[in-house]
Amino acid sequence: MLNTALKDRVTSRILPNVQMPAQYLGGELHSVRKDHREARGSVCIAFPDTYAMGMSHHGLQVLYGIMNASGWACERAFTPLPDFEAALRSHEVPLYGLETFTPLHEFDVLGFTLQYEISYSNILTMLDLGGIPLHAEDRGPDDTLVIAGGPGGQNPEVIAPFIDLFVLGDGEPSLPFVCEQWKAMQGNGMSRDDKLAAIASRVDWAYVPRFYEPIYNEDGVQVDTARTRDDVPDSIRQCVEADLDASPLPTSPVVPFVQTAHDRIAIEIMRGCPWQCRFCQSTTLKRPLRYRTVDTIVDAALETYRNTGYDEISLLSLSTSDYPKFEELVTRMSEVFTPLGVKISLPSLRITEMLKKIPALLQEGRRSGLTLAPEVARDDMREQIRKPVKNQDLYDGCREAFRRGWRKVKLYFMCGLPGERPVDLDGIVEMAEIISRIGKEETGRYTEVTASVSNFVPKSATPYQWNGMQRREYFEWAHRYLKSKVSMRSVRIKCHDIDTSMLEGVLTRGDRRLAPALEEAWRRGARLDAWREHFRPDLWWQAFADLGIDLDFYVHRQRGVDEVLPWDLIRIKKGREYLAKEQGRSVLQLDAMAGAV
Repeated sequence: MLNTALKDRVTSRILPNVQMPAQYLGGELHSVRKDHREARGSVCIAFPDTYAMGMSHHGLQVLYGIMNASGWACERAFTPLPDFEAALRSHEVPLYGLETFTPLHEFDVLGFTLQYEISYSNILTMLDLGGIPLHAEDRGPDDTLVIAGGPGGQNPEVIAPFIDLFVLGDGEPSLPFVCEQWKAMQGNGMSRDDKLAAIASRVDWAYVPRFYEPIYNEDGVQVDTARTRDDVPDSIRQCVEADLDASPLPTSPVVPFVQTAHDRIAIEIMRGCPWQCRFCQSTTLKRPLRYRTVDTIVDAALETYRNTGYDEISLLSLSTSDYPKFEELVTRMSEVFTPLGVKISLPSLRITEMLKKIPALLQEGRRSGLTLAPEVARDDMREQIRKPVKNQDLYDGCREAFRRGWRKVKLYFMCGLPGERPVDLDGIVEMAEIISRIGKEETGRYTEVTASVSNFVPKSATPYQWNGMQRREYFEWAHRYLKSKVSMRSVRIKCHDIDTSMLEGVLTRGDRRLAPALEEAWRRGARLDAWREHFRPDLWWQAFADLGIDLDFYVHRQRGVDEVLPWDLIRIKKGREYLAKEQGRSVLQLDAMAGAV
């Protein structure tokens, strides 16, 4: 059921005057258009970032395929760029699903996928443009159900007033369940509260914020969370897709008309990570470890290639080289796809002895840069963050890659970790320069090495969740220090924007009392904050100041392990006790490091 009137207004009056109009048009290869009246229900997957980012997200393609295959009319919506948002508002045109130009408020369910806390303001943009009341409490019994899931929702409190229901964990089993439950209750006379409670009472992974009330001390510290209904869970757990190999891969993904962040095939080979790095939220959220078989992966990749014609395949996981049959998989993929001129991309490689075998496994073919994430450069700091990798394995792997045609290396590091010392920063530059010199030894030219340095943000559901984040002044000093230590033209230090990191720290570690500041910053013009050209940090800092919010309390304060945290209601597989134990071990190691200096 195409809304031709709305489409005609958009295509004739708006698209000729905006940047990259094809991203707002729909109709791409493998997109699915259905008559909503003939479908079991309608759901729009909303990605709170631009089309270029959203269409590069593997999870969106997975859920889009699952819901359309199950008889639902599933569509897509993305955050518009400022010119398109302004045009929609001036022409009084609502934001719509790309497939049928149906306004967002006419869908049964609107589901946000949350990958990054900095995108929170985009949620408000999309709700407002879509004609959906911003606040969940203002929606009627049969209004569109607004749900959200993904790692950006692990601490759901900052956006709790705007979301009806959060889905924690894997989306493959949870999204169809919630959609079916909601659709079955439409028009039955139940209140919105009773419908939401009915869903929450049937599973342990659905969080409905309106049924939970935070309780604070006079000093502002949260001391408890009270349920307002007895028929909802007293704690929320992760939904788990038990059989990953049986879970369908999107072998006919939507192929965009325009260039996106990742124009390639993506195949998830493994979910979870066998390691337990203390800084990493994903390793706690994605448990247990699950795999797809080699045959499943190769067959899906080949079918997707035939359906799309992409010339690159990315094998996705948190730690691809820890896949149990990694050598067999890479050998099979290389044998099948190298003759076709298709590049195999391995974006998440752990630095082990396996690293030096990878260039040979990929045979001959198109070479790209080698991307690795040592995170830190000294052994004692690695023990402290619990990432057991060895520098020599890194150097041996790079040497073998240079021998076989690789010419660039990108390294990911963090600064601002607990207990960080100047010698840890020295190690970042030293490691990058050693790799560049290894390139000179093997190829006759110094290798281009980029060390990308992010500012550490302590995340919820990690052992560092009690740690305070370093202050702005420290990051400014660390960035200057790193760049001053570089002595080779072939080595580049690239540091992440400090304002973006500070805002991430606020939104990641905040509670429900920050929601008014989020809304105020958005009303003042905060848009697409993850994009440097659109980010206006002054709007945020002024909004926090005007509302009397103490950022030190949320961002920089060291919290005791017995303090109730805003996200404690959301349980992880190993439990809070495991995180507290790891925090204690980290403190002991930090003391030992300080004594050794």
